[in-house]
Amino acid sequence: MLAVTKKAAAVGAVATALLAGLAGCSGPGGANGSGTKHGAPAQKKGGAVRLIGDGSTAFTGAQPGLLKPQRLKPGEKPPQFVVFSWDGAGEDSQKLFSHFREVGKKYDATMTYFLSGVYLLPEKKRHLYDPPQHAVGRSDIGFNDIKGIRDTVRELRGAWLDGNEVGTHFNGHFCGNDGGVGTWSVKEWKSEISQAKSFVKNWRTNAGLPSAEPLPFDYDQELIGARTPCLEGRDNFLRAARDLGFRYDTSGASDQVWPKKTLGMWDLSLQMVPVPGRAFETLSMDYNFMVNQSGTAKGSPSMHKYWGNQMRDGLLRAFDRAYKGNRAPLIIGNHFESWNGGTYMKAIEETIAKVCVKSDVKCVSFRQLADWLDAQDPLVLEKLRQLEVGKAPKSGWSDFLSTPPVAPPAPKREAQRQQESRH
Repeated sequence: MLAVTKKAAAVGAVATALLAGLAGCSGPGGANGSGTKHGAPAQKKGGAVRLIGDGSTAFTGAQPGLLKPQRLKPGEKPPQFVVFSWDGAGEDSQKLFSHFREVGKKYDATMTYFLSGVYLLPEKKRHLYDPPQHAVGRSDIGFNDIKGIRDTVRELRGAWLDGNEVGTHFNGHFCGNDGGVGTWSVKEWKSEISQAKSFVKNWRTNAGLPSAEPLPFDYDQELIGARTPCLEGRDNFLRAARDLGFRYDTSGASDQVWPKKTLGMWDLSLQMVPVPGRAFETLSMDYNFMVNQSGTAKGSPSMHKYWGNQMRDGLLRAFDRAYKGNRAPLIIGNHFESWNGGTYMKAIEETIAKVCVKSDVKCVSFRQLADWLDAQDPLVLEKLRQLEVGKAPKSGWSDFLSTPPVAPPAPKREAQRQQESRH
């Protein structure tokens, strides 16, 4: 995507820190009654589109192709969810956004695209961005040109109509201690989020394209989750996001276990997954595999295939231990980059082709996963969280989930409530 070298360096700060401490579908629908597809047209035939603001976005009706969540029945094995997500989503000369949209349709997989707001802001209008702790018009990943904005909007429009989610990767991608997102206050995070929304809601005006087709969604309603740059600044971001009504965050690191809520939002963090042939695990993201393998985006060409296969096989091992074990959702993060000859893009595509075709696997967006989690009995989810990484119930799923969950003692529940209210 834009400014590859700067972006890679920025993400590296947190990746190195994390690694230092750790080293040494079928898609919507499927079997078992756990979800069905319902495809409402984006706009009723002959119906009017309701433009919003300057017409950059519009309400066109219910999003098509979403999972209709259903509560698990007693004794029913959970479906295996897999979420593929993309940081800084935008369409450039590599055409990776459009390519993976086609991959998703081929294998019945919907995904989450985290848009960087400045990808909808032309260079000549950079002064409209006022980043926290930085000069007006500053961005570590640059801005865009008119063609890039047209192409990115086209893919965002199509992605949403395909049933994919449009989240945010915010704007300038500032990392590190010199004004990086890890140093931002709650107020500064709210400013960054507000500006990210503004660039989406006013792209036609900012790009000088007043007659261009709008994005087919209300971004104030669409935006319910994010991943922070470099996975930094999460504590204050969560407090800002809670106040703004976000429903999930995926900016942390976790094990492959069933998710819980933090500050009222689902913690759908990246996960630790195997690195075949190595004695440690790494985060489930293309960048982290690259850091462990070559340490650079331009490693030896003779190793490209090996590194890509290593990432693919690591993700497949992570999938298998969840699929045959605790059935915890598998969370995978990526970038539209051609690091090490594009080997990680190939690894992701091969992973999608392998896992998303299984009848009881649902390759979905974060929004759809959050919808499903919200539809479940909280006590059932609490029981699922007792299962460790890769561990299926010893007595079998039918027995494990057939007995009614027992609520925790009242004092414990009250303590949990009080702890939540203090944040």
